[in-house]
Amino acid sequence: MSSILTNTSAMSALQTLRTINNDMETTQGRISSGMRVGAASDNAAYWSIATTMRSDNAALSAVQDALGLGAAKVDTAYAGVEAAIDVVKEIKAKLVTATEQGVDKVKVQEEVKQLQEQLKSIGAGATFNGENWLAGGADDATVVTGFVRGSDGTVKVTTATYDAQAGSLFGAYDPATGTVDDASGILANVLAIELDGTEDDAAMATHLDTVETALSSMQTVGSTLGSLSKRITLQEDFASKLSDAIDKGVGRLVDADMNEESTRLKALQTQQQLAIQSLSIANSNSQNILSLFR
Repeated sequence: MSSILTNTSAMSALQTLRTINNDMETTQGRISSGMRVGAASDNAAYWSIATTMRSDNAALSAVQDALGLGAAKVDTAYAGVEAAIDVVKEIKAKLVTATEQGVDKVKVQEEVKQLQEQLKSIGAGATFNGENWLAGGADDATVVTGFVRGSDGTVKVTTATYDAQAGSLFGAYDPATGTVDDASGILANVLAIELDGTEDDAAMATHLDTVETALSSMQTVGSTLGSLSKRITLQEDFASKLSDAIDKGVGRLVDADMNEESTRLKALQTQQQLAIQSLSIANSNSQNILSLFR
């Protein structure tokens, strides 16, 4: 039936054109944004997962920054321990020299005194951002190592702890004066060594034992710091790989396949042209009715 009031062909063609235009808008949005799921309305489940994982990745990025800061603190302390060990070895060598007959112990003491002052300088200088891990009087030092999300949705930041008390070469560090307390800590007895020229073999042996004990303790501190530095390096590498893995995982959920979308766009453009032609033909049917009244 032909009607001038209701053109069912045009209505059908118009509906098809609207559908094609909507599909084109969706495809063009994916091409311009590069995302298949850009809003919750596209896919609520994937959008929720992607949003959560992006948030976790941002936290992981902050952890990487914290790891870098922690590594700097550990490296500073380790450099201080290494330098201090070298100086204590020098003191040990001077003491061995002083045990020889005919050696002026007072003159050796002058050298030992300078080395002791150098130890204090190392202790005061091994400071990063106001923290001195070689000086006691502080709580345990902590380094951020990770960000973890549990299966129940809870999150926490993991840390590694360094026993600052056990690793103290010196007493408390005074940031106001930039000095350390030399009356306590692993090096306290080494810093108290003083040769006045009257020491006998037994006294010199005691001094050497003091230095040897300090060296053993310092090597333990160095090993602890080295192990912590290695852990931080491994964690930095893991955090970087984990961040990349999360990015890839999120991408698989929400990124658009540009090859597929470009192919779909070309197909939709062709369909749009055909739909426009179909609508034009349907609209011309009303004009054809006029020929019936000629």
